[in-house]
Amino acid sequence: MSELIVDLHLHSKYSRATSKNLDLASLYQGAKIKGIDVLGTADFTHPLWFKELEDHLVLSENGLYQIKPDLSSYLDATLPKSLSHRPIYFVPTVEISCIYRRHDRLRKLHIVVVMPSLEKASQLNQRLDRLGNLSADGRPTLGLDSLELLKLCLDVSTNSLFIPAHIWTPWFGMFGSKSGFDSLEEAFGDMKSEIYAVETGLSSDPPMNWRVADLDSVTLVSNSDAHSQAKLGREASVITGENSYQSIIESIKTGDQRFKGTIEFFPQEGKYYGDGHRQCKVNLTPQETTLNNGLCPVCSKPVTVGVLNRVEEIATRLESKNEVQKSVEYIVPLPEIIAELKNVKSPLSKTVQTEYLSVLSKLGDEFSILRKVPITDIKNAGFSELARSISAMRHGQVTIEPGYDGIFGRVSLDANSQDKTDQLSLLT
Repeated sequence: MSELIVDLHLHSKYSRATSKNLDLASLYQGAKIKGIDVLGTADFTHPLWFKELEDHLVLSENGLYQIKPDLSSYLDATLPKSLSHRPIYFVPTVEISCIYRRHDRLRKLHIVVVMPSLEKASQLNQRLDRLGNLSADGRPTLGLDSLELLKLCLDVSTNSLFIPAHIWTPWFGMFGSKSGFDSLEEAFGDMKSEIYAVETGLSSDPPMNWRVADLDSVTLVSNSDAHSQAKLGREASVITGENSYQSIIESIKTGDQRFKGTIEFFPQEGKYYGDGHRQCKVNLTPQETTLNNGLCPVCSKPVTVGVLNRVEEIATRLESKNEVQKSVEYIVPLPEIIAELKNVKSPLSKTVQTEYLSVLSKLGDEFSILRKVPITDIKNAGFSELARSISAMRHGQVTIEPGYDGIFGRVSLDANSQDKTDQLSLLT
């Protein structure tokens, strides 16, 4: 069976705090560079973006969309030949911010909505347009209870998919410490059976979520939540089987053998992993937060309680149990690895990007390089140091300074920690 890398949660140039270059051409080329097969369109509720989707996408027989041939041919000609052959498919998606009061508390939940067609997306847009200004932001903010949004989506299409996004983040996650709930039933009541999947987010991984019995009935998906081309695929889901809308949605809804697993950030690198107070540069473990009564030891104000602490609060198991036998692969983006090797601060620097393009030209797309290309092939292509670093990443040999209160963590690859006498470790 063929393997599909799927990234459904991302944004366009019409969302706030995103790259103004994030158009369809950029998404298409970014997917080829990264090695993504199926990409969400993002932001289908925004009128200007929706028109671009209608103008440049065509529906394929498999129920997914592709960029029109004249544009895709032009874009392919600008890419290295090692990347141009990969077909890229799109599926209509949007992230919606629901802000409302429930149980005498202010709730702020982000939801990823997947629709089976642009026609169905348009029907949902017509309903949502009565509830808020869809032109204001590619990720619209609506004063709508997330439960009511779920009902609306199902009323438009029972073949849609409703995914609570980055469920642990403090401010906008279903289980977030600031405005979330403590269970699926509390959040969605009798409709919880319509929640087939949740997005774990950058600051948590499946093993953390497997400690929560309430999530046993849902599929744990991962996506990038990309705000620029460079961030596409920083997390993704891996699905096997037929490359069609129906097969992809069914695999997520059922969590069957077609849903192989996820590609993950190291969760400690996520910007809400630990507890802390960024203004005071205070980064705490859950145990330290408890000892300080939830207060910052510098300014005595409440700290932002992060994902790890919140998981500990809700978890029903001391240990993670992967009873569904899904794979979990941890990666470090290739530009970040190159930047570390070259001792350059920014992965977007010219030095890093020149080397990045060279590696891609010789070895193919980024996911293949990080996950599958034999280490000996990377070394033989002239990238010996990179080969060692990728081998270290595949073996989980990393040092991480955890993220907290909106500050990303820092990950370093311990390439020199490998046993130099064990040459076999370089072959995997």
